[in-house]
Amino acid sequence: MTQNHIATVNPLPSSILHNSTEVRRQYTRNAAKQAMQFISRKVRVFNRKAAEVAQEISPVQSSH
Repeated sequence: MTQNHIATVNPLPSSILHNSTEVRRQYTRNAAKQAMQFISRKVRVFNRKAAEVAQEISPVQSSH
């Protein structure tokens, strides 16, 4: 049984595959996209936790 291993997300025509600049550009685009998704996920979790903490703290501060 043979398996086709495609290195890029979107298969490219063989003429472009030999153009390393285009392959690098596609890898860079995908890596940047994944990095942004990772960072935005982390920021979302951080903001959610910060909002919970702010709700817990605000009644304490208003009693002073």
